[in-house]
Amino acid sequence: MFSGFSLKSGQNEDAEESVCTHPEERNHNLSEQTGQKCLFRVHPSVSQALAENKPVVALESTIITHGMPYPHNLSTAKEVEAIVRAEGATPATVGVIDGEVHVGLSSEELDHLARSKSSLKVSHRDLPYVISKGLSGGTTVSATMIAARRAGIPVFVTGGIGGVHRDGENTLDISADLTELGRTPIAVISAGVKSILDIGRTLEFLETQGVCVATYGGSRNFPAFFSPQSGFSSPYQVCNPEEAAKLIVSTLSLGLQSGVLLAVPIPEEHAAAGQMIEEAIQAAVTEASDKGVTGRDVTPFILQKVSELTAGKSLQANIALIHNNAKVGSQIACALSKQTTERKTRRHGQHSSDSESDIVVIGGINVDFIAKGRTKTLHFGQTNPGSVCQSFGGVGRNIADSLSRLGHKPLFISATGADSHSEAVLKYCEHMNTSGVARLEEQRTATYCAVITESGELGLGLGDMDVHQQITEQYVSRFEKQLSSATLVCLDGNIPISTINYVCSIARKHNINVWYEPTDSDKACKPFLSDAWKSLSYSSPNLAELCTMNKTLGIPTPEVLPNSLEEVLSVAVALSRPLLEHLHCLVVTLGASGVLLCGEHDAGSVNLQPRKQKRRRKLCAVHYPALTVTAEETMNVSGAGDSLAGALITGILQRRDTDSCVRMGLLAARLSLASPHPIAPTLTLDSVDPNKAQTQCWPKPSFMWID
Repeated sequence: MFSGFSLKSGQNEDAEESVCTHPEERNHNLSEQTGQKCLFRVHPSVSQALAENKPVVALESTIITHGMPYPHNLSTAKEVEAIVRAEGATPATVGVIDGEVHVGLSSEELDHLARSKSSLKVSHRDLPYVISKGLSGGTTVSATMIAARRAGIPVFVTGGIGGVHRDGENTLDISADLTELGRTPIAVISAGVKSILDIGRTLEFLETQGVCVATYGGSRNFPAFFSPQSGFSSPYQVCNPEEAAKLIVSTLSLGLQSGVLLAVPIPEEHAAAGQMIEEAIQAAVTEASDKGVTGRDVTPFILQKVSELTAGKSLQANIALIHNNAKVGSQIACALSKQTTERKTRRHGQHSSDSESDIVVIGGINVDFIAKGRTKTLHFGQTNPGSVCQSFGGVGRNIADSLSRLGHKPLFISATGADSHSEAVLKYCEHMNTSGVARLEEQRTATYCAVITESGELGLGLGDMDVHQQITEQYVSRFEKQLSSATLVCLDGNIPISTINYVCSIARKHNINVWYEPTDSDKACKPFLSDAWKSLSYSSPNLAELCTMNKTLGIPTPEVLPNSLEEVLSVAVALSRPLLEHLHCLVVTLGASGVLLCGEHDAGSVNLQPRKQKRRRKLCAVHYPALTVTAEETMNVSGAGDSLAGALITGILQRRDTDSCVRMGLLAARLSLASPHPIAPTLTLDSVDPNKAQTQCWPKPSFMWID
């Protein structure tokens, strides 16, 4: 027998139902609630592009607030955004307005920053203060990198980065841009560093920080902003957008917590004035030193003085340089987007279209920690001897995994954080179609910890499941085409009620079969709070979940669940009857007592094949005893019910007879219980083929009529 385990995951996979923002607002809007306001706001055009995996280019705003005088600053900012759009990418200019970091600025917000006389220069160190005081300012390279990273933008274009100042070995005047490049995986496209800095020491410092530096174009010469040559060479060189994109992909794929600096030389036609500008820079540096200008005031002082000494030619060269960087950076962002999309397509085997996914599974994805004690009882408040292993679960993920191993290609729709747990679980799920899984910044990947006794009983379960509330109606609606053409859609109870209602409305409209896995007794009620449940075809509750479904519909249920098998079956049949007015079949999982199928009678059994036409049916129930699994054999209790569901669905879609479908499910559940993983890696069609599996004689099912 199943050692007392329910044939379900039994996981409490999310917190209470809560009001959720749109995925655009939580995935890329980073509306990080502090109780009063959100710290990051993402422009709708940017969040939409990110959601659709389209290229986005981040842009800094100190060039607007401190780099150029008005109106040149405003016109340049708008010209740069126009160049980005012309190259096929979406611009995301970053700035701080009234204590909120904006990723993507409206025309009015650009104008506000350009005209402001009180805007601050906001670097990494300044962000907390500026936000706490509700101030406004232009973001430097380091602050822009932080915002771009948190929004999920991998490409950032600027004019030039900061560096090690001259005499920096004594003053330790080193730009925060360099340390940010060493800890933030962003590709920064710039014209190198200004010649007012110590370029040699800047390159050495970047090497120490682990930053990959490459010159873009036909030479390895490292540019010095106004000049294509600084006298130093980059370690590497990339010749075109495709090579640059491959370098970025490699950096991100390795999981390195450092950035890439791509140095783009100023166009030759504007480099001619470089020598004159360099002479003006040297004069400005001397004057700054004589006047005691230090720290963050040095750069704007020198830029203003150089503009005066060159009669505006430095400003023209500066604008041309920024325009060129924007063009090159946008081309790199487009190439990166294309390569990323192609990698995902190859990974999921979707060489033509997503229409290959005839099944859609929507639900949770978790990182599970299973702790099994070595004693019959667990003593709380002290360390118990045992073993702990990590695996990857989640009801929706488990069912999609099971189906994938049994020969299907289900599209799995879910949400994770953008963290190491997410990277690990998606790597593990490479055999699945996870193109519908959103990776959300500022969210934690769901984790679940189950503590079981030596005898196999679940002692305690803890879950951090808030991210499941981000599987919203708005996010899932992006896959409406796949939903409306699916053979079957499977939902787990972790997703929000509004999402369940939306999917059920699609199913009703297109006559799609829906399988609802209620997950636990608290979530079982979700479809039954409205008429959505009438669009379900199948559901696989345990007895407690079946009670919840009935209670939600106002149907009396037992105060205490029965213990004897005869009473359990009687109650399960009685509670199934009202639901079968609309559902085609109920698969009631009874743990050690096996499985009870309730539905339409057909040739002495329950008909599992869906009937499209509504008509009065003769109802029956068939009880299948469980297969034997000893306590010593039991390693994991979190995926048996999901394995059962996946194998049952497979049998139904293969149009097998009812006995074969159920036996496939029971064999899959037994494999799961004996595996450290919720879904056994050994699960195959052959391993659950009742005619091939090595098992004892199949227990005879018992039949009963439903009034």
